[in-house]
Amino acid sequence: MDHGHREHATAPAVNPQHDHEGQHDHPQAAAHGGHDKHAGHDPEMFRRKFWLSLVLTVPVVITSHMVMDWFGYTLDFPGIDWVGPVLGSVVFFYGGWPFLVGGVREVRDRAPGMMLLISMAITVAYVASLATALDLFDLDFWWELAALVTIMLLGHWQEMKAIGQAQGALAALAALLPDDAERVTDGGVERVQVTDLGVGDTVLVRPGGRVPADGRIVDGSAELDESMITGESRPVPRGTGDKVVAGTVATDSAIRVRIEAIGEDTALAGIQRLVAQAQASGSRAQVLADRFAALLFYVALGAALVTFGAWWAAGNLDDSVVRTVTVLVIACPHALGLAIPLVIAISTAVSAKAGILVKDRLALERMRTVDAVLFDKTGTLTKGKHTVTGIAAANGGNDEDVLSLAAGVEADSEHPLARAIVAAADKPAQAKDFRSLTGRGVQATINGSEYAVGGPTLLRELGVEPPAELRTAADDWAKRGAAVLHLIRLDGDRPAVLGAFALEDEVRPEARQAIEELRRNGVRTIAMITGDSRAVADAVAADLGIDEVFAEVLPADKDQKVAELQSRGLRVAMVGDGVNDAPALARADVGIAIGAGTDVAIESAGVVLASSDPRAVTGVIRLSKAAYRKMIQNLGWAAGYNVIAIPLAAGVLAWAGFTLSPAIGAVLMSASTIVVALNAQLLRRVNLAAPPQ
Repeated sequence: MDHGHREHATAPAVNPQHDHEGQHDHPQAAAHGGHDKHAGHDPEMFRRKFWLSLVLTVPVVITSHMVMDWFGYTLDFPGIDWVGPVLGSVVFFYGGWPFLVGGVREVRDRAPGMMLLISMAITVAYVASLATALDLFDLDFWWELAALVTIMLLGHWQEMKAIGQAQGALAALAALLPDDAERVTDGGVERVQVTDLGVGDTVLVRPGGRVPADGRIVDGSAELDESMITGESRPVPRGTGDKVVAGTVATDSAIRVRIEAIGEDTALAGIQRLVAQAQASGSRAQVLADRFAALLFYVALGAALVTFGAWWAAGNLDDSVVRTVTVLVIACPHALGLAIPLVIAISTAVSAKAGILVKDRLALERMRTVDAVLFDKTGTLTKGKHTVTGIAAANGGNDEDVLSLAAGVEADSEHPLARAIVAAADKPAQAKDFRSLTGRGVQATINGSEYAVGGPTLLRELGVEPPAELRTAADDWAKRGAAVLHLIRLDGDRPAVLGAFALEDEVRPEARQAIEELRRNGVRTIAMITGDSRAVADAVAADLGIDEVFAEVLPADKDQKVAELQSRGLRVAMVGDGVNDAPALARADVGIAIGAGTDVAIESAGVVLASSDPRAVTGVIRLSKAAYRKMIQNLGWAAGYNVIAIPLAAGVLAWAGFTLSPAIGAVLMSASTIVVALNAQLLRRVNLAAPPQ
């Protein structure tokens, strides 16, 4: 029997056969969005180039005549005039090579942007410096060229490092898998590589060990730490027949697990792929940033040409070169290129850690505007399995005795209602001669007496009426939509009803808090949709305080109810977990698949909740608002910085004695990038977990 655990969560599976090399296969630019001209680069490469360029830049700076004049010292030794040209050329070609290659790529792709601006700036600086070395110019520019390249390398190193830290969620997920496992054989246990496991193998997971692949427990029980998959901090009890997920930890006991999924088919692999997909996906804000970056290239190029022409016309060719290079440097849309991709990378990493898997960036952006949430009832607001919620014994009998007898009769039945009765009894009575009465109930012998358990159909067939107190209880239960079963003793003069039981799909204890949190976060309409009867639906809605109920809805009609809400001008998020929810999830403005859901539902959703806790829906809203806020702040900063900095770089305040050198321009540009990166990092402080009840 499938207990509806959260293990099928994440079904579109991942990549986690623990290939250590594969952990590095995700280019750092995967989350780089419009800034992906860095493809193939990595923080380590920029780190090496930065430190070597810095070592070469120091002698170039201290031997510069301009710097010596500023600080009032002198250096003179044979060949001092060659320090700048020789070391500066090395810095230009070695340190500046990634920017030069990136600029050529942008020209070839007809997508001018940041790398082209940087390559133009350092090329103009290099040509001007070389011309000075050949006595064609009187412009000591080598130290500024070397400092410019070094600062650019530092900025890129820190940027790629930040992106890499955010994308580290992928490597962290892959690292959850053990390298080896203990496979059970006829002769005992053998240690094998996880990659050697196959479907059908049985593995031993010792206390404190990680489950190596998705499977089902065939022997033993344990408390499993599933926090890395669901975000749920408390260990969850799992026993024989329950499914377990790769990467989870058996905290207290050993279990034996039969493998049912490996490699790309595991839940952990699905989570990893969803994180990668989300970090690489685009967004409206990213499109805006990309357009602005392209526009900024033309603005910077135009400003550089105007600056060069104006200063040259004023009779100062040296100043025209300096001002032009400064404009090109300071206009580099470095902060703009980082503004959105870093927010995307960090938000998806933070959400994955909390058990919220974002498949579609646009879905996450839309979540902040949602004003109606439509929940599927079964498996979302309820647990999707019945529990005994009421017991009544006839003629003042003992409830526990009645429940024990009924559980004994039902012990061999696989019906969900039977399983609920058996689960509710502390000690089911010993029964024999079990017999199923198709469509009516079950029958068995206990201590020589014949007993049956069934519903109204069995009562009518046997021609018996429950005592008045049982009829009253059964009527009350039926009004709230509960299923009612009776325990009947069959021997004697005539059958006698000994007791009655109410069985209901158990409402998730966290569902009520989920509804309250949604209201606090500005959701105006909370609705529920179900194929169950109106009585059942109304009972659950009244219990949870739901505004609107769609009951007795056929699976094919669920998406029409979403459309009905949308026709009222509402932006709808649909939360569901079943195959019949897939069309509704696809039609909604945002489709959210609850973790215990099926593959089809998850494929149709834009957001997947790895756990089955509906409170995580509020976490999605909080994440959406926080991520959007950071995107807008970063875009505003990056755009505003360029609006102010470009005129200053062009020398509009030169008449007041205020000018910027290319090196200072590079420092300001890098500082702007750091501001954007730090602002994005604040997303890590957003609390996506539901507060305790």
